Amino acid sequence: MTERYANGVTTSLADSFDGADKETPELDGKIVLKRKLTLLNGVAIIVGTIIGSGIFIAPTGVFLYTESVGTSLLIWSACGILSTIGALCYAELGTSITRSGGDYAYLLVSFGPLVGFLRLWIALLIIRPTTQTIVALTFAHYAAKPFFEDCDPPQNSVKLLAAVCLTLLTAINCLSVKVSMKVQDVFTVGKLLALIMIILAGLYYMAMGKLENFSNPWEGTYSARNIGYAFYSGLFAFGGWNYLNFVTEELQDPYKNLPRAIWIAMPLVTAIYVLVNLAYFVVVNKPEMLSSLAVAVTFGNKVFGPMAFMVPIFVALSTFGGVNGVLFTSARLFATGAQEGHLPKFFQLFHVKQQTPIPSLIFTCLMSLLMLLTDNVYQLINYFSSVLWLSVVASIAGMLWLRHKKPDLPRPIKVHLALPLTFMVCCVTLVLLPNLKEPGNLLIGIAITLAGIPFYYVFIAWKQKPKCYGRLSSAVVELCRGMFNTTIIESNEAIN
Repeated sequence: MTERYANGVTTSLADSFDGADKETPELDGKIVLKRKLTLLNGVAIIVGTIIGSGIFIAPTGVFLYTESVGTSLLIWSACGILSTIGALCYAELGTSITRSGGDYAYLLVSFGPLVGFLRLWIALLIIRPTTQTIVALTFAHYAAKPFFEDCDPPQNSVKLLAAVCLTLLTAINCLSVKVSMKVQDVFTVGKLLALIMIILAGLYYMAMGKLENFSNPWEGTYSARNIGYAFYSGLFAFGGWNYLNFVTEELQDPYKNLPRAIWIAMPLVTAIYVLVNLAYFVVVNKPEMLSSLAVAVTFGNKVFGPMAFMVPIFVALSTFGGVNGVLFTSARLFATGAQEGHLPKFFQLFHVKQQTPIPSLIFTCLMSLLMLLTDNVYQLINYFSSVLWLSVVASIAGMLWLRHKKPDLPRPIKVHLALPLTFMVCCVTLVLLPNLKEPGNLLIGIAITLAGIPFYYVFIAWKQKPKCYGRLSSAVVELCRGMFNTTIIESNEAIN
């Protein structure tokens, strides 16, 4: 798939494998993205995006399906190891295909425009907006909780606060990359401090001999279905381990800093998650764990006493940073899709000075706000959870296919073959375990994904479109240019 840009140069991501690390803001007279993100920023993106609402909600989900303290801790450790393996595999993909876009870019290069578009299709319409909305709703619920101690906050108030969160962070991301990264860095530090408080409180209780909840650590309920769903909950909390790959074009020295960020961030997150769950189990007993949707609040009420109101505040801070990380990377994904001609050209517009993808950010915000109109966003996530993991498997399969198809492709990072094979087997197994008995969500997710095929052939592959289509596209681009002072920015990695 190729796209002709304003200067008449035709470029294609599928044909683009130049791995040069360009620092200049101009390339052949065109504006390109500057590499502003440092190693610390990269670690903050991974940690800040992963540690969101998941660690404050998912522990109940993992324990619900196992009812075993020991098994739950093992699953949390296994989820961290599996996510680290996946992130290392993506490091090879991210440094051999040094374009922003993540899974979309990798599938496009490996298997062609149709497969890449289908990944972009589900990300644009459902996955990214729904993810942002759920995290924003979690932020709003916990931010409002201190004002409603004896009851749940009103639903409309929570939705309104979530809308304010989404709108505010969109405005920040539109104004400046540096400011949005400052937000990410600050709230990453804040959430780590909150989790450290929980860990220290748990260790204190253990030192005091409060080990009653560990008397029968392996007693529980076991089945293939339950283990699969328990892993889903744990892996949901680790979601975001591949988000740094969406902004590799803006990462300084990506060949070194991408794997370094992974090696620093993933063990850090895994250790924190295991220790936080250990602290939960020390303080919260089995009936309380099974009945609490927000285990951190239950923990805080039992440990911090009059200061328990701090817990929902910390959770709100954590999820606020999580929304920022998802929003930042989502806009870059859609901009990459526009560069390939898979999305309207206005997604490709960046602010002339700040280099922020304003139209992409605004569209993402609007889609997320639309999701606030429905209460069924969680069911939509269930529909796509299995498909998402299959798309990750497809990306890793694409990496192996490129090793065969493009053996001379520069690979500054090349992982051992055992890692991608192990990762793919584990992911396919996790997809099949729950869906053998309950295949509905998987089938619906596949059906919605395949619905993008006719859309692709009508709006993307069909070259002889009516002239009115081109005039409308140009009019929207010019309108966005005038309103937001934007211009088309080329990829750092595109070649003629």
